[in-house]
Amino acid sequence: MKLHIPIPRWLTAYGTRWMPFADAASPELPMARLLRLSLFQVVIGMVTALLVGTLNRVMIVELQVPAWWVALSVAIPMVFAPLRTLIGYRSDTHPSALGLRRIPYLWTGTLLLFGGLSIMPFALLLLSEPQGANLWVGQIGACLAFVLVGAGIQVTQTAGMALADDLATPDKRPRVVALLYSMLLVGMITSSMLFGLVLQDFSPQKMIQMVQGCAVVVAVLNLTSLWKQEARQAKRGRREVGGFAQSWRILMTQPQMRRFLWTLGLGTFAFNMQDIVLEPYAAEILQLDVGMTSALTALSSGGALLAFILSARWLSGGLNACRLASFGVLLGLPAFAMVIFSGPLQASWLFRAGVGLIGLSGGLFSVGMLVTAMGMGHHVDGGRLSGLVVGTWGAVQATSAGAAMAVGGALRDGVSVLAMSGAMGEALVTPITAYSFVYHLEIYLLFVVLVALGPMLRASRLSAKTNSNTPSTPFGLAQLPG
Repeated sequence: MKLHIPIPRWLTAYGTRWMPFADAASPELPMARLLRLSLFQVVIGMVTALLVGTLNRVMIVELQVPAWWVALSVAIPMVFAPLRTLIGYRSDTHPSALGLRRIPYLWTGTLLLFGGLSIMPFALLLLSEPQGANLWVGQIGACLAFVLVGAGIQVTQTAGMALADDLATPDKRPRVVALLYSMLLVGMITSSMLFGLVLQDFSPQKMIQMVQGCAVVVAVLNLTSLWKQEARQAKRGRREVGGFAQSWRILMTQPQMRRFLWTLGLGTFAFNMQDIVLEPYAAEILQLDVGMTSALTALSSGGALLAFILSARWLSGGLNACRLASFGVLLGLPAFAMVIFSGPLQASWLFRAGVGLIGLSGGLFSVGMLVTAMGMGHHVDGGRLSGLVVGTWGAVQATSAGAAMAVGGALRDGVSVLAMSGAMGEALVTPITAYSFVYHLEIYLLFVVLVALGPMLRASRLSAKTNSNTPSTPFGLAQLPG
């Protein structure tokens, strides 16, 4: 006998209307299955928070590992970012004996993450006691651990996003993308809080238990995510003649593809140069304490989360994905201006508002460009190479983000030396100069991105006009979502 609890009709109606992403589900991809699929993004968020946030501080402060080694270790996962294009292609054409394409790559990524996290704490403990053979054994172990984790992140996220692209219907795809990236932020925020609670009274044993616990959570969540998500197809044999090189040539012949990749890279670069210098700016210029600067990550992530919720609503209402990306770039201009003026005005509230707006604008740009990539993927070779397109998007975005953080930090240091030595004039002998230079450069790059987005928006409008009888509307401030 089954217990049936009736749900009021008004609760169902209002829940679908007001709950974020409640309308992302479809008969082909119900909400329960979609939320289960999104667990791979929770895993990526958890591992990212562990590497960039918790382990970064623990290695330098508690374990006394040299800062240069920590920076090198955290940067290792970015080495695999360009390989996402190849990973996406191979998941498109995987000749699985089981008739599966994406699931074998999700499973491989899970194994890589689990292996890296399993050996990582022991390698870090050896590095903290550099005596005799401990030093070189610890260095080899730590390098191997970060290499495995970096490869696992890229394989898991590329295959997972390609699988979501396969499962989502075209009209639901924007909301599915927004939901997946919201779950990434949820994973980062939640795990950061849990890591802080676990390591409140730090000890090496607690660190080992926490990192290995993360390895178990990775395996459990990813297995739950991929379980019965992909239907088995006919067993395939060998890959096609020509392979990746031929598929890449087909991809590059698509209209606006090169412009799209350059615009994506430049926009990601512009939004991420501030990642390294934002918290030092708050501490050195605005005199904010450690607790306040640590909250900036949550503030920026909250803005990005709001962007994903708004993106789902606006895109489902018919807003063009390129226009959404343009709106994000436009919002980035006043966001960086707020950060610039907060220093001379000593207005911490203006700085916080700017940080939140940077998260919002960057989130809108990211979702808009990913939805654009997915739309392009279904026009490349009949949609057979959608994984290649998604992988290329991920490769360009991750590589640009890593390069932007490195360049932003280097520019801040270089301009600071010139400014404080008086080489740039007496009026610029102030710590604000170096930070302001980076933020101004980001504003200039955003203007270039707006110019690059114009032809893409016109092309998408012409395509929509060709495929429907409804006339396209001009792009201007009046047409932006308000």
